[in-house]
Amino acid sequence: LGEIVTTIPTIGFNVETVEYKNICFTVWDVGGQDKIRPLWRHYFQNTQGLIFVVDSHDRERVQESADELQKMLQEDELRDAVLLVFANKQDMPNAMAVSELTDKLGPQGLRSRAWYVQATCATQGTGLYDGLDWLSHELAKR
Repeated sequence: LGEIVTTIPTIGFNVETVEYKNICFTVWDVGGQDKIRPLWRHYFQNTQGLIFVVDSHDRERVQESADELQKMLQEDELRDAVLLVFANKQDMPNAMAVSELTDKLGPQGLRSRAWYVQATCATQGTGLYDGLDWLSHELAKR
């Protein structure tokens, strides 16, 4: 946290351990390419919190993101996981606001779990700590 790094889309899976607010997170960064999405479920066991990153600027693929999120949330291993959605790329022109993105993600499927949508700009770090604060608070309640 707090580092500026150059990134490329994840190919495969990366794992990092991050400590934030006295909570140790093991973070699995799983690539979003459609060919590897079926493998995501192998990483769901013992998941307490899920961070789902959405490109707020990509209006053409938001329904695809919503569909994938709903599929994931139907998995039994994720039934108790809290959900943090990072509405990323808020610095881009015409990026969807949190309210619009929330509507498109289909909040009707989220009623039975703790969830939160946070506006972010990962390249500037904007909103990341706010989202992690919410997630830390929710996980500390357990």
